[in-house]
Amino acid sequence: MILFIKHIDIEGPGTIGDFLEDNKISYTIVDLSNKDNLPELKKTFQMVVSLGGPMNVYEEEKYPFLAEENVFLKEVIKKDIPFLGVCLGAQLMVKASGGTVSKNPKKEIGFYTVSIDEEGLKDNVFKNFPREITVYQWHGDTFNIPEGGKKIATSELCENQAVKYGRNIYGIQFHVEVTRDMIAEWAEAYEGELESLKGIVAGKQKMLEDYDNLKGEYLKQAERFYVNLFSSANLLKRKSYSLP
Repeated sequence: MILFIKHIDIEGPGTIGDFLEDNKISYTIVDLSNKDNLPELKKTFQMVVSLGGPMNVYEEEKYPFLAEENVFLKEVIKKDIPFLGVCLGAQLMVKASGGTVSKNPKKEIGFYTVSIDEEGLKDNVFKNFPREITVYQWHGDTFNIPEGGKKIATSELCENQAVKYGRNIYGIQFHVEVTRDMIAEWAEAYEGELESLKGIVAGKQKMLEDYDNLKGEYLKQAERFYVNLFSSANLLKRKSYSLP
């Protein structure tokens, strides 16, 4: 059983959920924005995935569930439970492991190039990946590398794009899970942010066009990442994946 932690209704598992369903791996979702409670960490949870959201990790007064998740993730880290943090989820993991989260010099919204460094290329999660990959981004904050962690990917505008902590705990600043519908929905929900950055970051139409052009390779890249991630956590014996 895999536990997904959602922070807003429109940022769900996406293609991660598709992959798990194709491979008959069970998962459950708690939506903290819907006042769901975090469960006790039992042996039935073989992995935890914390997803994205528009809030910042330091907005605990506005979003009290962030403080609750911080305590929960400290326990995940202490027990060395396999973990993936995506965007906000990665920042929350870094904070729980003693690192810091702050404003990035520039916002990244749209498709960007990320470079996997030497540590990353040696790591199981990026096995058989090229040195440079195209990823989808939507973030204004960044994290440092906590003591005991390793940086495994970087980019021109954001130094720390992926981090590994412990044996099987990962945080990625970018999104591997997005679908075309998710991009369209985010662009509408966060229209004000896009308008404030007009001419600086990609708009809705450009992002959708880029997705259409990149879709085939992007989904194969996501599949490769999921195979590596869930195999490393001993959750995947034989893979089956139907591209949406």
